[in-house]
Amino acid sequence: MEDGGNETFPSIVTSKAGGDLWIVAHLSAVELHNWIALYAAAGVCCALAMIMSLGLILVQLYREQAWATLTTGRGLLLFIPSTWWRWQKLYLLSTPVTLGIVGAFATTLSWT
Repeated sequence: MEDGGNETFPSIVTSKAGGDLWIVAHLSAVELHNWIALYAAAGVCCALAMIMSLGLILVQLYREQAWATLTTGRGLLLFIPSTWWRWQKLYLLSTPVTLGIVGAFATTLSWT
């Protein structure tokens, strides 16, 4: 809305010095702290899942001696996508566990 250079914003939007806008949600300090804790917990769980799945892929590749198939052009071409797909499957298997852990953590927080 342009009315002589003055724009009207809803009360949830505030302006900062550079003219950029911040959207401020109406969260109490406790709610904001809890959401930050939940995001941090999810990040830690995802990082652990990534590390564990990478470790498992490395062990599987070592046991199978997967580098032996890299002698042909086709083997070399298919090695990276197949390894990536195997890692993705292992990583995605951790989703229910991550949701369970973060959900259980959320029930322990006081939201009021």
